[in-house]
Amino acid sequence: MKDVAARAGVSYQTVSKVINGNGSVTAETEAQIWRAVEELGYRVNVAARTLRTRSSGLIGYTWAPSPPDRGNPILDQFLTSVVAAAEGYGYHLMLFPHPPAIEEVDVYRQLMRSGRVDGFIVASTNYDDPRIRLLIEEAFPFVAFGRSNPEWDFPFVDVDGRAGIRMATEHLIEQEHRAIALLAWPGHSRVGADRAEGYRDAMAAAGLPVDPAWIHHSESAFQAGYTAVQQLLSLPPDRRPTAVVALDDTLAIGAIRAALDAGVRVGADFGVTGFDDAPGAQYLSPSLTTLRQPIQQVAERLTEMLVDCIHGRTPSPKQVILPPRLIVRSSSVRVGMGD
Repeated sequence: MKDVAARAGVSYQTVSKVINGNGSVTAETEAQIWRAVEELGYRVNVAARTLRTRSSGLIGYTWAPSPPDRGNPILDQFLTSVVAAAEGYGYHLMLFPHPPAIEEVDVYRQLMRSGRVDGFIVASTNYDDPRIRLLIEEAFPFVAFGRSNPEWDFPFVDVDGRAGIRMATEHLIEQEHRAIALLAWPGHSRVGADRAEGYRDAMAAAGLPVDPAWIHHSESAFQAGYTAVQQLLSLPPDRRPTAVVALDDTLAIGAIRAALDAGVRVGADFGVTGFDDAPGAQYLSPSLTTLRQPIQQVAERLTEMLVDCIHGRTPSPKQVILPPRLIVRSSSVRVGMGD
């Protein structure tokens, strides 16, 4: 950096401020500095900066990798948005997918104590989440995409899945469906339980009964949605549902395929809704009615809040819940009842 200062004809302190984005100099002086940087091939010594400032400039993010045959376009969109937002604040994202054999909290503990990250974005949260418990106990900067135990006070951004599934169910009721099934996630899923409550809210508000045979719990998989609808369509006519609300698009796509294979007209006679608005949902035949999450807005808010936490500021607001948007397409619209 001293060589850059000599080449540009300015002080060492001026070079330091410009390179770190804190300088207030003329455009001509700044141009001289960057020209000297380029000519000398100067690169910031990140290790030295970390020792001096006790800051790594890195945000940690970990997740359980999806199976090789199952992509996650929503995660891709989220990570792309976080990377862009973080760079705007001078931070970079450090990804560390962990194999199932490694305790995730151990990875968090190692990264905290080694000073390799300045903060964490925690996703796929659940009840009694050990990562959130650890970060609260250690008072380490973090934000979460999702909620956990109601009594835990921590900064988060979440999408209102309960309101979203309620909107989807109400939409099917408006299409004159009265027997509506639910393709749900396993009972241990906090997000799944929250979304399922939206279905129950809408059915109760409309005075409609819920047959226990209409509730199917499974992991998110095409085959799970397919098998569930096969079973639903095999019920006696007086108990057979005419529509299904799925907690994600993968289950919904399996449901559509099963109904079509059974000779049932999807949309006209059998309504299907999903959640996520995965890429390609509009190109299915029939196109999928689903709920779109404001992923870019979530990523930007999380990043802004985390930067506040890293600098010792309390985010305001500290907890944010954003609404999803119902995207109505052919899979749920009966003939002659669309907009």
